[in-house]
Amino acid sequence: MADAGVRRSGRRPGRSGSREAILRAARLKFAELGYERTTVRGIAREAQVDAALVHHFFRSKEGVFAAAVHEAIRPMELMPVVLAGDPATLGERLLTAVLGLWESAERHDALLAVLRSAVSHETAAKILREFLGREILGPLAQALAEPQRALRAALLGSQLIGLVMARYIIRIEPLASASTRALVAAYAPVIQKALTGDGPHPGSFPGRITPQPGGSAG
Repeated sequence: MADAGVRRSGRRPGRSGSREAILRAARLKFAELGYERTTVRGIAREAQVDAALVHHFFRSKEGVFAAAVHEAIRPMELMPVVLAGDPATLGERLLTAVLGLWESAERHDALLAVLRSAVSHETAAKILREFLGREILGPLAQALAEPQRALRAALLGSQLIGLVMARYIIRIEPLASASTRALVAAYAPVIQKALTGDGPHPGSFPGRITPQPGGSAG
């Protein structure tokens, strides 16, 4: 009779720690293969769990990716720090926090996997876009007692994503090698202007963004 204490090789007993192991495995696979080529079975093999356990925790590959995005950014830690304090220094706090995430050895690879997946597959891009709108840009917009605040937040998002792409993905010099302190000093005023400076003229964008009463949305 087989020893009752012998466990199947390559499978984790129970579920303790399995969710974290699955997320670690997912980050590795998304970074290695991209979103499209990553599969639930591949994630399960990397995490040494049954694929059914991945479905139990996350339901689908989309669910795993959404959880990976949340874990990489952790808005519940980020946003209270950013939103607390003087609105006049909101841009500096936001930029410092975003760059701090990317400079963190713990979070850099997770963010890299998320961003590379998002720029290569529409489903991943949609998940990231909705997350940023809900967890980051939405709260920022609500904090702005300014006209066109939703548009301001969206423009801010484009600036931050562009900076991250230039510094960490494409690695354009001298942005790639500049110190965080120097980058914050140079770029925070640009971020602050997007948040609280003179906003875009209401007629600068077509009606889909600033519709006129009775006007066309086209």
